[in-house]
Amino acid sequence: MQNKSHPVRMIAVDMDGTLLGPDGHVSPRNLKAVLQAEKAGIEVIVATGRRHCYAMRQLRGLGLREENAVISSNGTVTRTIGAKLLERNLMQPHTARWLCGHIDEFRNALVITFDMVGPDGEDARGSLVVEHLEELHGSIGKWMAANEPYIEQVVPIEKALEAEAPIQMMLCGTIERMRRAEARLLEHPGVSAVGVNPQEHTSAEISLNRTEYPERNLSIVDILPAGCGKGSALLRLAASRGLKAEQILAIGDNWNDVSMLEVAGQKVLMGNAPEDLKQTALERGWPVGRRHDEDGVAHAIEAVLAEA
Repeated sequence: MQNKSHPVRMIAVDMDGTLLGPDGHVSPRNLKAVLQAEKAGIEVIVATGRRHCYAMRQLRGLGLREENAVISSNGTVTRTIGAKLLERNLMQPHTARWLCGHIDEFRNALVITFDMVGPDGEDARGSLVVEHLEELHGSIGKWMAANEPYIEQVVPIEKALEAEAPIQMMLCGTIERMRRAEARLLEHPGVSAVGVNPQEHTSAEISLNRTEYPERNLSIVDILPAGCGKGSALLRLAASRGLKAEQILAIGDNWNDVSMLEVAGQKVLMGNAPEDLKQTALERGWPVGRRHDEDGVAHAIEAVLAEA
């Protein structure tokens, strides 16, 4: 139920598994609800693990306002729909180089992301750097094919860190292998655990986020600069708009959404979330809504609009 003393003025929506249906597109009902929220004076923010350029493939042409923000790369970068840079967090190159050695066993699953977005919202080749191609084509083949124009192979991968500072590193593979990779990363005290609000761990050098797709046996472990996450980026954006956390509704479906669900005054976890995350939501008293193939985002937004 909406708190009448803190009406929702901002809605933060994840993309994959949330705003996007199983076909990878925004359904007519979800889009109608988003546009109705905007018409009612509520700012709708997209908060995604995708980098800005890749997110815009689905957001461009929907009729969203150019000044609306997109929190991308799990909170490391915030831009407007119109590609104006609002915030960017870079990983220290020496930290990135150390990580390449620390996760040596998993180097064949590693992708390093650089922010090379131009005024038109497009990336350049080299915004994604890999050392090994075979393992990644096996685990995220469709993503690799879709992003081929931006991928550069660099051997050893540390060479890519000589000129630019990255915004993100990610490991992709089976759920079991990525759980091992996450455990390897967490052996270092400077790494904060997945699903933890990074604001609570100010001594950390690195923040982790995990996204799991059990039906595909796929897990992505995002390695972010310290203090980064959807939750912290969302709070900073809201503060810049003069809004409080209590005025935010967050809607997400996966572990990388936990930090924004934690900080938002209202939250809805999608019904297609992993079962262990749904159990966590129930333990915390978070509402579990409908699935992404049932227009779960529209249901959540419509409920807010009905109570306005």
